[in-house]
Amino acid sequence: MNSEVRFLLAIMLMLGVLVGTNFLFPPVEPVPLEQVDTTDAREPVAGAPDVAAPSTEAPAPVIPGIPGASDGPAVDAGQEAAGGVDPTGALAGGSSAGQRPVVVESSLYRFTFSPQGARLLSAEMLQYESFRGAGGPVDLLPPGSTGILGHKLVVGRDTVDLSGLTFSVEPAEGLVLAEGSGEQSLRFTYQHPTNPFRFEVEYTFDPELYAVGATGSVDGVDRPLIVTRLGDGISYAEVDSAQETRSMAYVANHLQDGIDSWALDRSSPRIVEGPLAWAAFRSKFFVVGMLAEGVDGAGTPRYLGGMLVGPSELAERTEVQVAQSAGSDGAFAYRLFLGPQEHARLTSLGEGMQEVNPYGWRFVRPIVRPFVAIIIGALTFLHDNLNIGYGWVLIIFGVLMRVVLWPLNHKAMKAQLRNMAVQPLVQDIQKRYKDNPEKLQKEMVKLYKEHGFNPVAGCLPMLLPWPVLIALFFVFQNAIEFRGEPFLWLPDLSAADPLYILPAFLALSMFLMQYVSYKSLDQENPQMKMMMYIMPVMMGFIFFNLPSGLNLYYSTANVATIPQQIWIAQERKKVKKHVPPAGPTDPT
Repeated sequence: MNSEVRFLLAIMLMLGVLVGTNFLFPPVEPVPLEQVDTTDAREPVAGAPDVAAPSTEAPAPVIPGIPGASDGPAVDAGQEAAGGVDPTGALAGGSSAGQRPVVVESSLYRFTFSPQGARLLSAEMLQYESFRGAGGPVDLLPPGSTGILGHKLVVGRDTVDLSGLTFSVEPAEGLVLAEGSGEQSLRFTYQHPTNPFRFEVEYTFDPELYAVGATGSVDGVDRPLIVTRLGDGISYAEVDSAQETRSMAYVANHLQDGIDSWALDRSSPRIVEGPLAWAAFRSKFFVVGMLAEGVDGAGTPRYLGGMLVGPSELAERTEVQVAQSAGSDGAFAYRLFLGPQEHARLTSLGEGMQEVNPYGWRFVRPIVRPFVAIIIGALTFLHDNLNIGYGWVLIIFGVLMRVVLWPLNHKAMKAQLRNMAVQPLVQDIQKRYKDNPEKLQKEMVKLYKEHGFNPVAGCLPMLLPWPVLIALFFVFQNAIEFRGEPFLWLPDLSAADPLYILPAFLALSMFLMQYVSYKSLDQENPQMKMMMYIMPVMMGFIFFNLPSGLNLYYSTANVATIPQQIWIAQERKKVKKHVPPAGPTDPT
C-alpha cells in the first residue's frame, strides 16, 4: 500500500469520525432538509498527419508534423559510416577518443562535459548527498549513461549523428563560477575541414541558478531538424527505491493539451507530437528538463517540435530525444534545468514548470494548487528568518495552523453547542407532530430560524480546512527542503521514522482528543467509545511508513488541538439540559 493510498484511507476515516461526531450532537433531524488515466499517446494536433508508434528497430525515425522534416525512412549515422548517405559530409571529420573532460563548477553543481559530441557526462548536485551506494553528491545521470545533450541533424530523409564528432571547446580549461561572479559561457564548435558545414552550441551558466541557457547555429545545411538527446532518466539517490521508482517519469507540457506524464516502469516507444513548451525527466526530488526558448523571424515564440521515446541501452530505462527546427539562419535555442524540485526555482522558469511533479491527485489539484505556494513560502520564511531547522519549523507551523483555523473550529463547536441546547425542543416537536409531517416540517423550520438549529452546521466549517490539510500532506511528502534534514532522533524528515516513535505519538494524541470529547457526553455512546479506541490504532498504522516530517506536523497539530477540545467539553457540560429562550440566535 503506497503512501497516497494510505493517506486517502486516513482522510476517509477522519471525515467519517468528523461527520459522525457532529451528528451525534444532536441526532440527525428526522425530516429531510434540502441540501444545499492518461492515455498512452496524445490526440494528434489538428492538421498533423497520422503517426504510428515508432518501431523499436528504427534507429532514428523522423518526427512528423515538424517543419523541416520530410516523410520517409531516416538514415542513421551508423548506416552513413557503413557507406550510406552523409548529406553534410560531417562524418569525414572523424572522431577522437581520449579527449580530456571539461568541468563547469559552482557551489551548486559540477557539470562534466566531453568534447566528443559536446555531451554532458555527469551533473552532480553538490548540495545534495546521494543515499545510495558509496554516497557523495547526487549525480542526476544514471550509471552507465553515455551522456545527454548529444545532437542529431535530420536533413530531408537523412539523419546525421554528431555525438561521435570531436568538438573544440572554449575555454578549454572549463569554468569555475564563484558566487556573485555573474554568467559565463562554454562553447562547443565543430567545423568540417573541407566544406562549409559547421555546428556550434554555447551553454551559459549562472553560479546561483540551476537553469542553463543554450544557443547554437548550424551552417552548411538548409533548415535542419535538430534532435537533442535528453537522456535515460534520472539516477536513483534515495533509500526507499520503491517509492522513488513510483515517482520516476518523463513529462511534457503540450501547448494545447497541457501537462502529461508517463511512468518509466511501464513506458513504451511513442512519439509525443508538439508543439511543446518543455519536456523533462523527473524523480521524487530532482528534474532534468529542456524548455523552449526564443522567437522566430516574425517574433513568434518558438516551441519544441516533439519527443521521440524509445528503449534505452540501460536496463529498465527509457530514452527520450527532443526535436526542434532551426531558424532560416540556422540558429536554435533552448533552456535547460538540471536540479532540485524547489517550487520557487521551478516557478521562476515559467510555462508551468512547477507542475512537472504536481501536488495531489488529478481531481484535487485545482483546489490544492493555490495553497501549495503559500505553504512552501511560509515554511521557507520561518526557516530563513528564524534561523532554525525544519523540524522546529514544522512544530511552529503545526501550532500556527491550529491558531489560524481556530475561528472555523470555534464556529463549528458553537453550532454543535446550540444544537445540543435545543435538543429537548427537537424531541418535543418530533413527539407532538409525529403524525403530521407537514406541521412537523414547519415547526422544524421555525425552530431553525429562532435558535439557529441545523444538524450540519457544525460539520461544514470543519470541512473547509481540508484542502489545506491535503496540500500539507503532498508538500511534506515531496518537499526537497526536508530531504536529508535531521531532527532529534530522526535522520531524515522526508523518510519514515526509523523507531516509529512519531506514529505511536500521533495515535496517542488522537486518542486523547477523542477521549476528552467522549468524557463530555451526558450518556454512554458505545459507537463513539469503540471509535475512540479503533481510530487511533488505524491512523498509527496508516502513518507509520509516511515521512516523519508529516507525522511531526500532525502530531503537533493534534496536541495543539487538545486545549480546544477541553474548552468544548466544558461548554458542553454548561448547556446540558438547558433550553435557550425563543428568539434570534447570536450569529457568533
